[in-house]
Amino acid sequence: MTHRRRRLVLAALIAVAALTASAVLVLRTGIDRAPTAPEPGRISSWAYQLQGYAGGRLDQVASGPYQLAVVDLARDAHADYFRPEEIREVRRTGKRVLAYFEIGSIEDFRPEYPALRRDAGDLIANEWDAWPGEYFVRYWDGRWWERVIRARVDQALRAGFDGVYLDTPLAYEEIDPGFAQGRDREALGREMAALIARISAYAKNLRPGFLIVPQNSPELRRFGGYTAAIDGIAMEELFFLATDEPCKQDFCAENLADARALRDAGKFVLSVDYATRPADIRSACGRYRTERFAGTVTVLELDRLTPPCT
Repeated sequence: MTHRRRRLVLAALIAVAALTASAVLVLRTGIDRAPTAPEPGRISSWAYQLQGYAGGRLDQVASGPYQLAVVDLARDAHADYFRPEEIREVRRTGKRVLAYFEIGSIEDFRPEYPALRRDAGDLIANEWDAWPGEYFVRYWDGRWWERVIRARVDQALRAGFDGVYLDTPLAYEEIDPGFAQGRDREALGREMAALIARISAYAKNLRPGFLIVPQNSPELRRFGGYTAAIDGIAMEELFFLATDEPCKQDFCAENLADARALRDAGKFVLSVDYATRPADIRSACGRYRTERFAGTVTVLELDRLTPPCT
């Protein structure tokens, strides 16, 4: 089973010094929540934008009619991350804000990539054919946690995000078996579920209530500890594939069944479809209401905000 996903279109390669922080600083940064922010299970509208922020700022996200926003951990992967005061301004409007980053792959424009390629190149596996310049990684290796993932979680905590939005769990399906060090797909799935559980335990220990939201691969719920570790699940293309193509393949039904199971287990569902035709947008929005999912219909580039469902 495969999934389409968005691609950041960025020209610059950058290097960012690793950030370290004490638990005290992490806990004290950006923890104020606007009193009007809805509980996650009551969220019905959200925004998903990973690039193209006007003026490099989040003003449009802050002023938009959404209850939750997902933005990149970094400012279009440039040399500076979003600062606590910027995230705080969005949150003061009553929104929750999640930090997007990948956990099963790395793009060659990300700041960690050059040093990883130079000093721990064996962590980098096959290139993703659909997205040149993006590589799956040996995400079960402790060095991946130490060199990349923990620092990203720390940065999200320092900046005052409400949680993290974790992309590419599907690496367990897509990594070339030649890089799997003898693991079959079931073992690879178990390793991915364990990584997500590790992220959850680490972040929630530093800030209870910090939200853990993986994107796609809802079937990981079958591995012990996964469902308890997450607060919600984000699902791409449940109803429309990019772009405006009704999702009728077998994996669409499988994904929907697993998303429903997680919803029924008390997890909120953020659904995103890629459509531009008014009839398709109305159709997707209607399905969100029927399924009790928070939904957004947007463009594959994720470089702009789109109106919420009405």
